[in-house]
Amino acid sequence: MKSHKYSLQPSSPFPKYLGFIVLIVFVFILGWNVGSNHSNQGTLNSRNYVTNSEGEVENIDMKLFWDVWNLLNNKYVDPFVFSTQDMVYGSIHGMVSALDDPYTTFMTPKENKEFQDNLEGTLEGIGAELTLRHGLLTVVSPLRNSPAKKAGLLPEDIIYKIDGELVNDMNLDEAVRKIRGAKGTPVTLTIVRTTTEDTIDIKIVRSTINVNSVEWKMDDEIAIIELNQFGNNTKQEFNKAINEILNKRPTGIVLDLRYNGGGYLDGAVDITSEFIEKGKVVTIKKRNPEENEAIYVNGRARVANIPLAVLINKGSASASEIVAGAIQDHERGIVIGEQSFGKGTVQEVDHLIGGSSLRITIAKWFTPNDTNITETGITPDVEIERTAEDYENQSDPQLDAALEHLRK
Repeated sequence: MKSHKYSLQPSSPFPKYLGFIVLIVFVFILGWNVGSNHSNQGTLNSRNYVTNSEGEVENIDMKLFWDVWNLLNNKYVDPFVFSTQDMVYGSIHGMVSALDDPYTTFMTPKENKEFQDNLEGTLEGIGAELTLRHGLLTVVSPLRNSPAKKAGLLPEDIIYKIDGELVNDMNLDEAVRKIRGAKGTPVTLTIVRTTTEDTIDIKIVRSTINVNSVEWKMDDEIAIIELNQFGNNTKQEFNKAINEILNKRPTGIVLDLRYNGGGYLDGAVDITSEFIEKGKVVTIKKRNPEENEAIYVNGRARVANIPLAVLINKGSASASEIVAGAIQDHERGIVIGEQSFGKGTVQEVDHLIGGSSLRITIAKWFTPNDTNITETGITPDVEIERTAEDYENQSDPQLDAALEHLRK
């Protein structure tokens, strides 16, 4: 079976069909060198030809780009803030954002390092997965035990202001940069929540976020496994947890995928393969139908015969939805909780020169029953809401229902 080191949280070679982007960037860099020698002329011969996604040759006139570049270079009032490198990064950010896909993003070296630290389970900030949904900055999931979760941030909260500044005109990267910050510093988020009429101000003190992919405990004879993300260490942590749990001889397992914003596709396949003996986990469908691929369980299935309940909520996204969808379609266990987030796309992270990277949507994924859950999410077999009052009172009706089901 092929390796599937794809990010659903959105690492493999640069796809061939991104050739037109590479060409544009190459022309940009080449023109930059030429333009630096002709900055006062402002009339570069920058008409270039590229092949579009339909295989047709298009005539791309870069003159407008260089006209703006030269005007800024020659006339902007403060030449000391004119950073060539920042202008290059800004140009690429703009090109990528023109796709209007919140999961396709260009990351500068600093942003790329923060992204990799997140997958490794270490970062500084508030500890929340964010996305742009219908143009609104939306909380996918606060991480377990994070400052965001402890302060009361919830899935599907819409962030309206950051420290009093409206986020309307910010892209996702700009908003994330404003929210992130050094340990011990505060940030105030003004949010809109569907259950309340007025906006809510939530003050969060940033901290170092250490996220263990897997945590587990026993409730009498039932094992409760909390799977927090699908990161670089998930496979090893889950393997260790299963070995320890089997020594306890559990009569049932609760797999808690709530607030799991996703991660690597490989991790989703590995986790599913522990619970299902045979069959399809997910189908990946790319722009070229000849590259579509069905991915099957990898044969481990150490707990395939132990009764199973899966917990999901609005913060369960991407890789966690793959696991829940496969278990539900194979009727391997019961899914309990709330409708999941609904992220049915696959991203690939391509590392570029200078430490930057491009995370790009390369495919859509479908459950074993050939369902794409984008925007709709996974519908639980048993729908139970956990309200704000439940959180405040530290009650968990979703977990209670799972334990009751398994004990029956």
